[in-house]
Amino acid sequence: MHQPTIRISSLYQHSQHDPRTQPHQACLSVVPFTLGNTLSISSRKIAVAGLAAASVVAMLAGCSAAPKAATGAATSKYLPCVVGDTGGFTDHSFNQLALNGVVAASKKIGSTYKKVQSTSADDYAPAIASLISEKCNIIAAPGFNFIASVKAAATKNPKTDFAMIDDNSITLPNVKDIVFETDEAAFLGGYAAAAYSKTHVVATWGGAQYPSVSIYMDGIADGIAYYNQQKHASVKLLGWNEATQKGTFIGNFTDQNQAKTVTQNFLDQKADVVIPVAGSLYQGAAAAITGSGSSAVLEGVDADIVQTDPKYKDLFLVSILKRVDSASQAVVEQSASSKAFDNSTYVGTLANGGVSLSSFHDFGSKIPSTLPAELATIKAGIISGSIKVASPSSFKK
Repeated sequence: MHQPTIRISSLYQHSQHDPRTQPHQACLSVVPFTLGNTLSISSRKIAVAGLAAASVVAMLAGCSAAPKAATGAATSKYLPCVVGDTGGFTDHSFNQLALNGVVAASKKIGSTYKKVQSTSADDYAPAIASLISEKCNIIAAPGFNFIASVKAAATKNPKTDFAMIDDNSITLPNVKDIVFETDEAAFLGGYAAAAYSKTHVVATWGGAQYPSVSIYMDGIADGIAYYNQQKHASVKLLGWNEATQKGTFIGNFTDQNQAKTVTQNFLDQKADVVIPVAGSLYQGAAAAITGSGSSAVLEGVDADIVQTDPKYKDLFLVSILKRVDSASQAVVEQSASSKAFDNSTYVGTLANGGVSLSSFHDFGSKIPSTLPAELATIKAGIISGSIKVASPSSFKK
């Protein structure tokens, strides 16, 4: 149910309607030029001194009914929304997955949706404020970057609910934390990387050192260690030391050139499986591999990259999945149908399908023939507790 983009270019005054009790209206200067119901915020265009932390305002242009979705009018007044960080809603990763979940939920409940894209870290709080001013019932916020802004906004706006993805530190009645034991799925990914590697060297690196990133890297390290133990092998991991919690990080999730440089450094050290935990920065890693003529492969994280970005399918051995989309969808649907908001923490695990390993796709014929059965046994062991995955960033501590 996509609608024309609403792009904010200056201060505006929002209408006083409540979309939970009447049809949605817009009091904005709008220029429809792409699909999606988007409010795009740029901090350079916001008069921060005039921002009361409750709303971002744009020039009043007269009120009219918002354009209807292509498939017809909304049948529900419940309005789910999502805010994106600087990685963008086309990152083929957690931003895009969160958006997909909200869109799917809006279709299921017969509603529309709104999304706001941040262009810098300074936009996070204003972006959330703009959605609050639009009378969103629930706002999904993917990633560690939004913790402070969500906590502040949720405290000040108790009637607006939030789905805080990748964090469980906020304990407010209107915030539902959504976290994932990605170390469990990453254990399988690390084991698979070790089994595939011909050089016996695997590398991983992160975008920024957040717990939601290092938990992947811990699982990868544990999986490789388990492979070495079971196979009496000596596969080496570059880029992360689980014991010291130190490793290689870009410092952001947007610098493709640095991603290429870091990956090339690992290729020079004979790594033939590289696992970037950095949103869309796998693209920089792919550029390093193709540019150097290396036979190395990548593993994806968050989404199944072969499906979300198929032009890279020849490079991806497998992806370590974090089901942000299905979790976001479930939370929105539950909130829309319930009288009381459920703020209990959701923890995605191998047991409940919140995390998993993708198919090997075109690499199915190139992996050891015993690997799928070994991974199935390991998965069962992790679920039963007989195989321990012990990341310091675990949400089950």
